Amino acid sequence: MNMLNQWPARLAPAGLALALLTGCTALGESPRVVVGMSDGVLATDPASGYDPGSWLLFNNVFQSLLSFPVGATEPEPDAADTCLFTDGHAKIYKCVLKDGLRFSNGDPLTSQDVKFSFDRTVRINDPAGPAVMFSSLDRIETPDDRTVVFRLKVPDATFPSKIASGAGSIVDHRQYDPKGLRTDGSAVGSGPYTLDHFSEGEAVFSVNEHYKGNARVKNAGVRLRFFHGDQDALQRALGDGRVDIAYRGLTALDISDLSLRIGHKDVEVVEGSSAEVQHLVFNMRDPVAGKLSVRKAIAHVLDRDALVKEVYRDTAIPLYSIVPAGIGGHTTAFFDRYGGRPSAAAATAALRADGITGKVKLTLWSTPIRYGPATDQEMEAIAAQLNASGLFDADVKSVRFDRYERDIANGRYGVYVKGWVPDYPDADNFTAPFFGNGNVLGNHYENSTVTDELIPRTAAESHRPDADEAFGRIQDIVARDIPVLPVWQAKQYAVVRDGVHGVDYCLDPSTVFRFWEISKD
Repeated sequence: MNMLNQWPARLAPAGLALALLTGCTALGESPRVVVGMSDGVLATDPASGYDPGSWLLFNNVFQSLLSFPVGATEPEPDAADTCLFTDGHAKIYKCVLKDGLRFSNGDPLTSQDVKFSFDRTVRINDPAGPAVMFSSLDRIETPDDRTVVFRLKVPDATFPSKIASGAGSIVDHRQYDPKGLRTDGSAVGSGPYTLDHFSEGEAVFSVNEHYKGNARVKNAGVRLRFFHGDQDALQRALGDGRVDIAYRGLTALDISDLSLRIGHKDVEVVEGSSAEVQHLVFNMRDPVAGKLSVRKAIAHVLDRDALVKEVYRDTAIPLYSIVPAGIGGHTTAFFDRYGGRPSAAAATAALRADGITGKVKLTLWSTPIRYGPATDQEMEAIAAQLNASGLFDADVKSVRFDRYERDIANGRYGVYVKGWVPDYPDADNFTAPFFGNGNVLGNHYENSTVTDELIPRTAAESHRPDADEAFGRIQDIVARDIPVLPVWQAKQYAVVRDGVHGVDYCLDPSTVFRFWEISKD
């Protein structure tokens, strides 16, 4: 999922999510798992949803041809029996379905449903949906009921990861309008769970008796409760046992202090890895931020360690490249070039070499909710670091997200914050959206080597480790030019009550929260 422009509130470890689950040791005997989160589910139709809550629902109710195993960044067959590129050029991708697949209503799942699902998403092209992920798709062929052949316009070795995401959810062609979105709050899929009920306050899931895939369900169902930004209510619900797991919505302070507030004997904070990141973005046409010397000075002054400790209470880690740790191809390009400790001397030298002798006046632009509740505080801390160097006169302005996006598009900001949660755990999803054609940052950065040579080269490597060298070059070029400055990489958290198990299998860079892994004594 492209979080910069599509996701409502998930790019800050301080904007952690909440989920409550209850599992079982024996399927027929365990209570239903309760899952609570502070934001909601914006869509139950996979052609529309492109937010964390919706994909949480999709990943548990629908099947994809492939899925990400726990802790893995390479997808494996799920609804498919086999999938592979057949042409050697990453342009023809063939999948053969498992035999005997059925939707939760008993309808057979065939290649017709797979083709229908992808064609429908692309045809509807909902602005809030994931159709943008399939820009490389030319056409789909179904030579028989079990075989699907995707023909791509250009080489796209990340296509397997894309169809393993929530965007690849397979729907029943008998139950969905090929040209319009479903609006009744229902869903018919072939995943581990059925959606029994969906409302503003909660979603209720039961185990799908027709499911045939990789998941092994360890509970008797899930109740997902929505707290709509009311973090205090979520904490109270966790404390009094009305929810079993808090997954989305707690701040860094909440996470660090929660066990003391509700009784450490009854609750445990579970930490997992994450690939969500946050960057400072520089408008390359801005008269101040457009100067490389200014961007270099900021890179030398930024103290990431202090930032994640003071603002995020160590619920994040410093990030020194555009590709986060844990993703294939990751380097430490910014650390290698600018070091890990702030240096006012190096920043001064960068500015003086460009003839800048006075303080650099700068405004850091922020938006208060979209990328987590601590974003404004983070920008204030960065401004304070810049000013403490004696080289800057920086302030912070924060505006509503709708205005924020309009102003960025109109080039009104020199420096602004952007967050990103990946659609799939591949370095491509941290490079092509930012530096490819039609990039989503809106900062007017152009580099033909990156856009025309290196990104297409990485897209053509079906054996992903073979793309690492090109990804390394991209990261080096970005560190040299500094169109963005990586700041931090999140950790994932869930807070669970005593006796709840398996949540650690739900927190990894794939961003898939696996209901089926949760059990409860």
